[in-house]
Amino acid sequence: MLTEFKTIGILGKSSGSSIAETLNELYQFLKPNYQIIIDSTSASLVYDFSGRAISAEKLAQHCDVLLAVGGDGTFLSAARIAAGNNIPLIGINLGRVGFLVDISPDELLSKLDDILKGRFRKEKRYLLRTKIIRNKQIIHEETAVNEVVIHRWVTPSMIELQTTIDGVYLNTQRSDGLIISTPTGSTAYALSAGGPIIHPSLNALLLVPLNPHTLSNRPIVIGDNSEIEINFIKTNEINAQVTCDHIAIPDVLISDTILIKKDPNPITILHPENHDFFHTLRDKLSWSSGYLI
Repeated sequence: MLTEFKTIGILGKSSGSSIAETLNELYQFLKPNYQIIIDSTSASLVYDFSGRAISAEKLAQHCDVLLAVGGDGTFLSAARIAAGNNIPLIGINLGRVGFLVDISPDELLSKLDDILKGRFRKEKRYLLRTKIIRNKQIIHEETAVNEVVIHRWVTPSMIELQTTIDGVYLNTQRSDGLIISTPTGSTAYALSAGGPIIHPSLNALLLVPLNPHTLSNRPIVIGDNSEIEINFIKTNEINAQVTCDHIAIPDVLISDTILIKKDPNPITILHPENHDFFHTLRDKLSWSSGYLI
């Protein structure tokens, strides 16, 4: 099966020169058959580059498919760029773990060739959209692929949060913070905080408290169509921050309301045909090591 991919965008890991060899291999492989657009920083690492170099933020507006070359952090950046532009993503893993980037350098050209010729598994992943409300006005909006985190900031004191789900009171907690995670993010920060792994096909969201003062305050899974509202309990002083993946939202006040809901625009990931989520878990988390299956 032939695909309609004519223009390929490439987003490289922001740290630079360590990916130069892979970028050059990709460019030489793709240039005979495709138009190539590379983010400006990565383009400087490609020898004799004759394609088009543009800012990373504009890549998704000019290509049919976007390659993220790096680790999961690079993929998160690519997903934020692609969100709302209806173009698929392919992840090439040069990082340490890589739950989202599933093509390794030693099989790069063969796996990529298969995908570009239409031999792939397509998967939809939803993002979260966060709104900061102040005086009944939206003052900031941000998206997250993995998670939204409300956490204490440069203070030894816990913060106190009140959570409602679809207007129904859930709880009030004193803790270091709260993680609101997608199924995609359940293998990221939420996992290290003691949350469960959620299969990416499930329509669910995950709330995980960070070091709660009450040990009975445990993670909870809710439907992904829920609207989550977080308010700070007003104490004498507070110092907190909200982050969406690795993006910090500045100047959050104690009087602000944080609204979190599934973004209506999913991202599309193209996996190799033999992609298996459970195999990824066994491989990345070293499950069943020493056993042959």
